[in-house]
Amino acid sequence: MSRRHAAEKREVLPDPKFGDLVVTKFINSLMYDGKKSIAERIFYKAFDTIEIKAKTDPLALFHDALKNVKPTVEVRSRRVGGATYQVPIEVRSERSQALAIRWLIEMARKRNENTMEERLSSEFMDAAGNRGASVKKREDTHRMAEANKAFSHYRW
Repeated sequence: MSRRHAAEKREVLPDPKFGDLVVTKFINSLMYDGKKSIAERIFYKAFDTIEIKAKTDPLALFHDALKNVKPTVEVRSRRVGGATYQVPIEVRSERSQALAIRWLIEMARKRNENTMEERLSSEFMDAAGNRGASVKKREDTHRMAEANKAFSHYRW
């Protein structure tokens, strides 16, 4: 792998319904096998479900959920003289958003509801209320970083 250039970021177009770039990134991450229309349908149906159940603005709830799942620190493995240390490192905002999106989708897929729309809407509502599996994932990541704070001098 070449270390000469960093990969350039692709610009995504805002989604057609809300005009939001984060929604587009979420839909793209939700998509399987290039089936974007199916991913959009799942996402927008989940938003309709949120509107019915929570009776609030689903876009605001989505952004709250994302904010509650975003990690601020994570651990990266660093090899020093035959030993591997878990070194806590602050997360860039782009990566924290990507991790939050990934964790929300992953935890929604693991839920026990019948359809993906129901799973996604429930996970959004749980995350917005600071509970649920995706928030627990963030808490575990922060706890691991806190436990390995002693190795932070190995940061690079």
